[in-house]
Amino acid sequence: MKQLYNRTISFFNVIESKIAFYPTLLAFLGFNFAFFMLYLENRGISKYLLEHVPVLVMDNGDTAMTMLSALISGLISMVVFSFSMVMLLLSQASSNFSPRLLPGLISDKRHQVILGIYLFTILYCIFILFSIQPTVDKEQIPGFSVLLGIIQTVISIYAFIYFIHNISQSIQISNILQNIFETARKRLDKLLSTEENQIDEFPSSDDWKEYHSEKSGYLQNISFTNLIDICEANDILLHILPVKGIFVLSGIPLFKANKDLDEDLIKKVLSNFNFAREELVADNYTLAFKQITEIIVKAMSPGINDPGTAINGIDYLTELLSMRMKKKDSSVIIRDEKVYIKLNTIDFEDLLYNIMAAIRTYCKHDIVIVQKLLLMFYYLEKQQSSDSSYSKILRKEADSLLKDARASIDNEEDIEKATQLALNFNLQTKN
Repeated sequence: MKQLYNRTISFFNVIESKIAFYPTLLAFLGFNFAFFMLYLENRGISKYLLEHVPVLVMDNGDTAMTMLSALISGLISMVVFSFSMVMLLLSQASSNFSPRLLPGLISDKRHQVILGIYLFTILYCIFILFSIQPTVDKEQIPGFSVLLGIIQTVISIYAFIYFIHNISQSIQISNILQNIFETARKRLDKLLSTEENQIDEFPSSDDWKEYHSEKSGYLQNISFTNLIDICEANDILLHILPVKGIFVLSGIPLFKANKDLDEDLIKKVLSNFNFAREELVADNYTLAFKQITEIIVKAMSPGINDPGTAINGIDYLTELLSMRMKKKDSSVIIRDEKVYIKLNTIDFEDLLYNIMAAIRTYCKHDIVIVQKLLLMFYYLEKQQSSDSSYSKILRKEADSLLKDARASIDNEEDIEKATQLALNFNLQTKN
């Protein structure tokens, strides 16, 4: 039962990011609320209000039908207009910034809830409209339900106004960078808090048996609670091999165990790995580095040529890298001060290299960006880190940047300034 509960929570976390989740949920609620109101109408709620508060009840069937028909038509037009703007936002974000931004923008819960409010109101009005008979007595007209439909439409109009405001903010690159940064920062803060007082004693898994993945996709979530229960019950240790967030192909090694596992136990372990076809920063902080790097590279492309956006992106990268330097290159999962699971994570050296390799390729010719990157290295070298080797890695990447800059920049004065800046920060290496 506990494993079923944990899997249900994990499944909910996955489907919650889908754009159809909240609209479907609210549409279902609107459908049921319409039948609930029809039930109350059969119990005489409109008749009672007509006798005591007649101003709240619409007592003409033709007027009620005309009103609901107009509300439905207007709401459908509003839905079409609203999500035409969403498609425009996604198209511009993909072409101007990076296609990797699309899953994060699509999973924006505010857009999903607004669409759900529209569908809630539309379905409610449709089913109330079906229940109206224009020739019946005014006491049998669902006047109070019609009034609620009007109120819900007013709420939808305010939701539309908020949507216009939110969409105008979402398309600004400064807000896109800020959202990526905040999501990654929260994820890193959570990982850093779990590493406090972490026990690193985990036996070598070199001679352990490997077990392979039966699915392919991005390794999005792992149910560690269930895996620890399995480890405790069977007295085993697990070493998860792929880095969380990378694309795992079917048939490649997924984990190692210190004991031979039977088929049933292997299936239990594999059932706690969730794969997806898209990446989210909330599940994988390294995606934030990829997204910001691609925004910087796209901003410096000849078609866009926006150094200001590149500089803003470097500022956010600097802060995220300073947080990553506090994190260890491997993680373990413990319970009651005992280690059960070891996780592989992307090394700081590989992470920094992947970032700088792309940025050097497209930004090495711009002295302003080169100077900004050297300032970034200087800042990072002075930050607290979990490993003393990080300083050497920073100097190595600074050296590569200077070499590429010297080969790409013809102006001797620019080269001299970059070299002097590196000397001041003690980053200068051999010419």
